[in-house]
Amino acid sequence: MSAIHPKITEVLTHTFKVPAAEIHPDSTMDSLEMDSLAVAEFAVLIRESTGGRGDFDRLPKEATLTDITRFIDAAVGGRVSADGRASMSPTR
Repeated sequence: MSAIHPKITEVLTHTFKVPAAEIHPDSTMDSLEMDSLAVAEFAVLIRESTGGRGDFDRLPKEATLTDITRFIDAAVGGRVSADGRASMSPTR
């Protein structure tokens, strides 16, 4: 499981009040009853909390949480710590 998945779950349950029992890898934003504005806000919160630089605003409502997790992992280079933040590789 990706380190970003708990951060996604946290944002969905705490910010958007999605019941944890409804959050599954194959859930979509649409199936979680997230409208376009909520998806945009979710993207901003995830980008800020992970330090990612990807184009999170382009997350489609029909993407599954597995798809979204993969997208975020790729955007942060797979370097997400247990607290959900992207870790930076040392520069030499």
